[in-house]
Formats: sequence, structure tokens, C-alpha cells
Amino acid sequence: MNWFSRYADPAYWPLRLIVGLTFACHGGQSLSAQEYKDFGKDRLNSSPRHGEWVDIKSGDRTIKAFVVYPERKDKAPVMLVIQEIFGLTDWLRSMCDELAENGVIAIAPDFLNGQKFEDADGAGKAISAVTQEQVKTVLDATADYAFKIPACNSTLAVCGFCRGGGWAFMYANANPKLKAAYSFYGAPPESPEQVVNIRCPVYGFYGENDERVNASIPKAEELMTAAGKKYEPVIYKGAGHGFMREGEMPGANEANKKARDDAWARWKTLLKELGS
Repeated sequence: MNWFSRYADPAYWPLRLIVGLTFACHGGQSLSAQEYKDFGKDRLNSSPRHGEWVDIKSGDRTIKAFVVYPERKDKAPVMLVIQEIFGLTDWLRSMCDELAENGVIAIAPDFLNGQKFEDADGAGKAISAVTQEQVKTVLDATADYAFKIPACNSTLAVCGFCRGGGWAFMYANANPKLKAAYSFYGAPPESPEQVVNIRCPVYGFYGENDERVNASIPKAEELMTAAGKKYEPVIYKGAGHGFMREGEMPGANEANKKARDDAWARWKTLLKELGS
């Protein structure tokens, strides 16, 4: 089973649910279902930026995507934003708004057809049904849509969180038009064929207390170096898996809050380079 297809194999997920889904986007703590509460609407409701839902044709399907536009006088890069396992949540949409605040058009396609989950079991079952072909098809359709946005300056990048972080790394190998990929605590590639077609730099953001993911980083560094590719992973001290979300939740621990702040500082610098 290859690096990506393991995520789409239902047989792979029961074990993952046992050993990992309580870590999946919630800082490495074992949480009950009621603690997977969504948030982010306050930011969306108070934002001065324009956000909207759009329909994107993908073969014989129509998928929904959420787009937020920056307030700027010139054309902007577009960022494909890939969701966590829990769906296209208000938190993910608020992340799109924060990206737009930093000068990019952010567009997040909905891989789960409107479904959102507050429990790991339901999320795992739903996401395990999304195939490799579906992920690529949805991202390709969203990329095509992005290039046709009049305010787009023809620069395209991808980011993803948790499961989406792994998909973002995968998509860097699948789409030669990408200018950058930002993988947040997603599983990195494990074999040469999964990096051979990457043309853009890949920037990794990982929590120190997330060895489930981090154990694969050295192999990915080896593969990327051997293939002559740029991969820059940074591990944030004391942070758990999902620190970008965990770091802004009420009652967030200091390590996750600092990791989120430090990751954003790094990301903002990279976004300025993307937009130049």
C-alpha cells in the first residue's frame, strides 16, 4: 500500500482511529466527542474581507468551495486550502480568512459534501471513503477554477492541515504548476516515486509531541534531498498534533499557542515571498 492510498483504504482506518485519531487535530490529548466543537464564526462574521461559497464543476459532479479574497489593489496568489478530517469547518473557513488577511486568495474545496463531524469515529469513516483519485480530481478542478479567477496573478500554492497536510505534500507531486506547498503535521512521502515530480519547495510544520507523524520526517528529507527537491521541515517545541487549531482554542496550552504564533510568523514571511 503506498503513502497516499493508505489514507483511502478503509482497512487502514480502524487502527488509526485507535492509536491516532484522538491525536488527529487536537494536540495529542485524548478527548471525548463533545470536545471536538467547531469555532471560527466570530472571525468570519467580523471580517472586512469578502468570503463566498462557489460551485466548481468536476467531471459530472459539482463541488462546493469556500473562497475569501484579500483587500489589495493588485492581483493575488491563490492558495488551495485542504481541510482536516472533520470537514470544511468554520475553523478552516476562518483560516481562509486569515490567509486572505495576509494577501492571498484562499479557496477550500469541500471533500465531504457538506458533512462536518465533531467525533473522530464519524470523521474517520467519512474520510476513509475519499479515494486518491477523488482527492486529485477535486484539487485539479479547484486549481483550474483558481486560475480563472480574475483577481488571480497566476501563482498557485497549496496548504493542508492534519490529513490535509499529507494530501498537500501528495499534490505537490501531482501538480507541476504549484509554486509552493505547506504541509501542517501531515504524513510525508515514503518512497522515491512520491517526490520525483515535485517542482516546488515544500515547507513542513510539525509539533514536537507528534512522533506518530514526525518519525517519517527523516526518510522524507532523505528522499527529497536525493531527488534534488527543497523540503524544509520545522518542529515546534512542546506542541502537539493540530497546534494551528489547538493554539487558538479557549484554554489552549502555552506550547500550542506559541507554536501557532511561531508557525504563523514563519508562514507570513513565506507568503510574502510567494506574492512577490
